[in-house]
Amino acid sequence: MSILITGGRGKIARAVHAGLTAVGRDVRVASREPADLPGAVALDPTDPASLAAALKDVSQVFLYSDPSSAALFTEVAEAAGVKQVVLLSSLSSHADNDDAAADPHAETERAIAAGSYATTFLQPGTFMTNAIFWSYSVRATGQIRLPYLEAEEAPIHEQDIADVAIQVLLDGPGDRHDGKHYPLTGPESMTRRHQIELITEITGVPIEPVDLTPAQAREEMGSSMRNPAQLESLMSYWASRLGSPHPIEPTVELLTARPGRTFPTWLADHPAVFTR
Repeated sequence: MSILITGGRGKIARAVHAGLTAVGRDVRVASREPADLPGAVALDPTDPASLAAALKDVSQVFLYSDPSSAALFTEVAEAAGVKQVVLLSSLSSHADNDDAAADPHAETERAIAAGSYATTFLQPGTFMTNAIFWSYSVRATGQIRLPYLEAEEAPIHEQDIADVAIQVLLDGPGDRHDGKHYPLTGPESMTRRHQIELITEITGVPIEPVDLTPAQAREEMGSSMRNPAQLESLMSYWASRLGSPHPIEPTVELLTARPGRTFPTWLADHPAVFTR
């Protein structure tokens, strides 16, 4: 039986694929546009026939969160005999604020949890890869424009998320991970202003940080986010982190037996992001 990895174009999915194939597991990767992915299958998660084809002879799934197709996935996965689903969710899915219940990741978790297969929900907070999106603005304007620059985050390296997913999938259903919700953070709490300072310190690229008001952020960020509820959940989450160090979750170290990677490590792993 195979392991299906959805969202095959994503950095985390590719890292999970690389890790599982390196230890000899039979892996199938799926994407809406799989042309440049060796051995990948096309997957339209809103099409029952496409889902059924992708899940044929699959026992485990690494699933990207998508509330619009989660209920259908659960139905088709049940029929296909899937035994384990590892969902890439978000720390925002159980945030302590008024917008958390409407968070699309929370919605997806509720739908996926309805299946009879074993479930594990990976709930990373801020991704270090957010810096890639910041780099576009830096190259265009020399600025990084964000709300709540003093909010504390504990950003996580994408490889650490992948390493946790790989371990859960290798352990398989019926193990200690069944039914678990794993919050994931990096090893250090820092403000986004400090992250910007580290980028300049390590890369030598001068950057002007611009602290947007909430109204400005909604106007500038709203057009790039498909789900308004997700933006509101993020805004509430960032506001709640002002003046308070972010709790550091031990999940990466507990499951992989090594500390999480730091933000300077991420910058070293992606040397061309700000300098090309």
